Amino acid sequence: ERAIARHEVREIEQRHTVDGPRQDVTMDEDDDVVIIYNRVPKTASTSFTNIAYDLCAKNKYHVLHINTTKNNPVMSLQDQVRFVKNVTSWKEMKPGFYHGHISYLDFAKFGVKKKPIYINVIRDPIERLVSYYYFLRFGDDYRPGLRRRKQGDKKTFDECVAAGGSDCAPEKLWLQIPFFCGHSSECWNVGSRWALEQAKYNLINEYFLVGVTEELEDFIMLLEAALPRFFRGATELYRTGKKSHLRKTTEKKLPTKETIAKLQQSEIWKIENEFYEFALEQFQFVRAHAVREKDGELYILAQNFFYEKIYPKSN
Repeated sequence: ERAIARHEVREIEQRHTVDGPRQDVTMDEDDDVVIIYNRVPKTASTSFTNIAYDLCAKNKYHVLHINTTKNNPVMSLQDQVRFVKNVTSWKEMKPGFYHGHISYLDFAKFGVKKKPIYINVIRDPIERLVSYYYFLRFGDDYRPGLRRRKQGDKKTFDECVAAGGSDCAPEKLWLQIPFFCGHSSECWNVGSRWALEQAKYNLINEYFLVGVTEELEDFIMLLEAALPRFFRGATELYRTGKKSHLRKTTEKKLPTKETIAKLQQSEIWKIENEFYEFALEQFQFVRAHAVREKDGELYILAQNFFYEKIYPKSN
């Protein structure tokens, strides 16, 4: 994959050299847009990203996967600089949809005038952890032949929690907050209240829209209404397409009430769940002001504002 990516980059650079510099070319405003989806693992991110790939040719934008070494969500300082430079000045890749398992990066710190649009999806913390636990052991139906890190371990999630195993420890719940908090040291201190507040701040102020796995279709519908340049046709594709429903973790067993209750005693769960509830409330607030329900179906509201009393009057 890396060799192919390098080859594609060289081809683009060669075309850029042959065609001459493009600094004098003014991009259309709709084309000078970059979306970053810093996807949290096991939140239906593959299902959503498949839609972006299916639509990119028709809607004329580029999709790029950010592949970090060992899926490390924290970039080195020098890689942060490289990434910001790529995203903001790689004109051949605009409009662009970047996705990968990376924590939030504040482009303003690097003196960027036009920041990318951040979007994301999060999930109930315990459901996400259970899904990830079984995914490491049994994989999913997206790439069923791929050997997973914990393959061969038949211990259920309930058994793991009862035995106090490390793979199901409350510390493993600490993921969605740091992904939204960012690249600060405190973001990755498990159970940090400061990280929670920073994640909330970023969700409200730096993210265009954050959906929840349980209501993914509504999230896609809102994106199509607000950003049709990228997501025109996404809702219909999600409802009728096969790819969007492909990835399901196999051999997953739902935890018992006792297991859930034990995890919920943890302060880490309480903080992560507080963030999830905060995100859910914000998403439902946005949805309530954007859609209406009729005969059991949701539909997007038409434009609900207009301009008047425009002066001076034109002749």
